Amino acid sequence: MARVVLEHVRKVYENGFVAVHDATFTVEDGEFMVLVGPSGCGKSTTLRMIAGLEEVTEGAIYIGDRLVNDVPPRDRDIAMVFQSYALYPHMTVYENMAFGLRLRKFPREEIDRRVQEAARILGLEDLLDRKPRQLSGGQRQRVALGRAIVRKPQVFLFDEPLSNLDAKLRVQMRAELLKLHRRLEATMIYVTHDQIEAMTMGDRIVVLRDGHIQQMDTPLDIYNHPANLFVARFIGSPPMNTVRGEILEDGQQLVFVSTDRAIRLPAPEKQRKLLLSYVKRPIMLGVRPEDIYLEGYVYTRHTTAPLSLVLDIVEPLGSEYILHLCSPDYLLLAKVAPVELPEVGQTVQLAVDIEKLHFFDPETEEALGMREMVLQS
Repeated sequence: MARVVLEHVRKVYENGFVAVHDATFTVEDGEFMVLVGPSGCGKSTTLRMIAGLEEVTEGAIYIGDRLVNDVPPRDRDIAMVFQSYALYPHMTVYENMAFGLRLRKFPREEIDRRVQEAARILGLEDLLDRKPRQLSGGQRQRVALGRAIVRKPQVFLFDEPLSNLDAKLRVQMRAELLKLHRRLEATMIYVTHDQIEAMTMGDRIVVLRDGHIQQMDTPLDIYNHPANLFVARFIGSPPMNTVRGEILEDGQQLVFVSTDRAIRLPAPEKQRKLLLSYVKRPIMLGVRPEDIYLEGYVYTRHTTAPLSLVLDIVEPLGSEYILHLCSPDYLLLAKVAPVELPEVGQTVQLAVDIEKLHFFDPETEEALGMREMVLQS
């Protein structure tokens, strides 16, 4: 296996559209890296440049110690699995998995050994004589994975491979891919628009927006310390609540007050130094739904005095409820345990864990303190 390095990679199409701006990151040997972002953010274009399916306009891509900008895809020693299974319908599972090796003139014995080994890993031994039309969606995706595994490439590239599967099968295939990664100890780069896939699968995540890298870190660090408002709202389900307001002084304490004055929260002492420069200035507050509690069901000592908000919608999910809560100008979401609730339209009393509050500059959209953290690192 090998590491993959992108140095200031840029992709500009003939019409002048810039799909990728200055992509710079390293995927370590054996790492599972996920590129995540909304449609049109440049994640698939980045993957296709690594594969050699798109030309690099500027910058350099290394696989191992080799610069591969001008190396044809077939010579990059990579294997790519697409959203479409792209199986040959007239071939059996065995023939589909063996096809690439036959094109490369591998000996028949070696082809058989590799196909049988991949079939054992993926649980396809009993399906080798079937045609693709006789397989389920999950089985077809396993065949596509097997076709990649038999090549024993330096790097595996996945372009939204689970998008065509139903929800239950996607969860199952996520687990299968993680097991496969551990077993092969392979370098894998995985593209998805699904932030849940990114959070559950990646050793590290690269979050992209409009061709720009927004943040790169471990899933939990990105979740707990989003670099900006886009990352805060994109990573997390339900997404982080964001509320516009200002910082005011209340004696020796700093407090956040929303624009509509319906939300008033003491500022956490650990962020006092950063917030002093925002006194009587616009600021954005961020709070995750799971850090908002119903009064009387509080599980942290850092919660505030109750807030009063109107219950608008209840989404019962079995093990938890998603509450839609209204103030005059804002809609907040809270994720709470399934307990007896007031009727929709009534006021509910809530508490917020102030140690979990996030603050963002409304002009730059950067998280407060993020620039200092980057400079220190």
